[in-house]
Amino acid sequence: MSSPCLIHHLLEEGARKGWTVTVADLDQRAAEKRVGGHAAGRALAFDVRDLPGRRRMIEQADVVVNLLTPLFQPELAAECVETGTHFVSASYSSPEVRALDREARDKGLLVLTECGLDPGIDHMSAMQMIRRIQGEGGVIRSFWSYGSGVPAPETPANPLKYVITWNPRNVVLAGQKGAQYLEKGRQKIVPGLRMFENTWPVDVPGVGGMEAYPNRDSLLYPELLGLKDLHTMVRATLRHKGFAAVWHQIVRLGLNSEHVSIPGLSGLTFAEVTRMFLPRSMDGCELEQGVANLLGISPTGVQMDTLRWLGLFSDELVGGSGESPADMMVGLLQRKLALEGQTRDMVILQHEMDVEQDGRTHTERATLVVKGDPGGFTAMSRTVGLPAALSVCLLLDGKLEERGALLPITAAIYDPVMAALAEQGIVFQHDRLGA
Repeated sequence: MSSPCLIHHLLEEGARKGWTVTVADLDQRAAEKRVGGHAAGRALAFDVRDLPGRRRMIEQADVVVNLLTPLFQPELAAECVETGTHFVSASYSSPEVRALDREARDKGLLVLTECGLDPGIDHMSAMQMIRRIQGEGGVIRSFWSYGSGVPAPETPANPLKYVITWNPRNVVLAGQKGAQYLEKGRQKIVPGLRMFENTWPVDVPGVGGMEAYPNRDSLLYPELLGLKDLHTMVRATLRHKGFAAVWHQIVRLGLNSEHVSIPGLSGLTFAEVTRMFLPRSMDGCELEQGVANLLGISPTGVQMDTLRWLGLFSDELVGGSGESPADMMVGLLQRKLALEGQTRDMVILQHEMDVEQDGRTHTERATLVVKGDPGGFTAMSRTVGLPAALSVCLLLDGKLEERGALLPITAAIYDPVMAALAEQGIVFQHDRLGA
């Protein structure tokens, strides 16, 4: 879902600078749709498992931009280094990709990962903020970093107050591996089953009150960002209020599990599948009442109303080709939470840093709010796709000179990319609180 804006920008730049942009997809018609007949583009059918064909395509490129699932990133990055091709991706790095650093440096290649929104703009904006604060003599003691992709508050909303603007499977599986963070010098661990009941309120300027829950492993970031004096480091996800309470019930039921196989799932109804998760003691119970009793929530309350709206108690067939509850939920969310009509999506990044300076403490806050254009690019497509696209353009123009397997956390990368993003209207609002 990040590809439309990325491809559009590269095609426009390609037309101006004489580049050819090859868009490859397993479905050639999908690739042709993205190219849209643009003179600077060409569309190809591409199967990532066709190793000889993949090799030929990589050898013909100056830069490969990876938009495939993270599963394929290590082997694609390795093949790019082997063939002397630069590599750019918005996906998280990995030990396998980081291990390519020396060979990439030796060959004069850039393997740039985590160059999207989150990860990506979050790292780059934080590094600029940290550099400024430290340059002014401040010592950063705590860092709370928030990211979000949600419906804009002024547009029609569904009961879950959410829309799908990125991989729906990632939405379904979010939080399963739990999270950990540092707060006041103590490590905090949140198991996946408790993820969505560990929320706290956050105010976003221009948006209002939202709720946050912890995101992945925050303990990696003090060292990564060079913040040795931190006593608190929390990365978190923002949602509109009420989302987490409902999703917590879905997790408690087990409907986000990808490790349970249900033969013949497509021919079952949603109600039949939901009933499978009730204990034997509730076999004779009416389904909705049984779910409410199991979860300890009101059968007429908001959470049950939302589960009902999602269709979990309906006699509609599940359909699709999956076999797990997670597969069922992916298909359901794609239908019920589609971005359509006049609904606009909204991306938020917000950093809050408590700073000690000249014997006093204050908070530095930086907030980015980007809204999608109905009928145009979503905010998610712009903020995930543009950092990668702009990095490619800067690289081909000779303005990114760093080499190796890198994240965008060095000034030689994040300064030009953030400047290019500002030219596209992606700009943070900065506040100083409690000074």
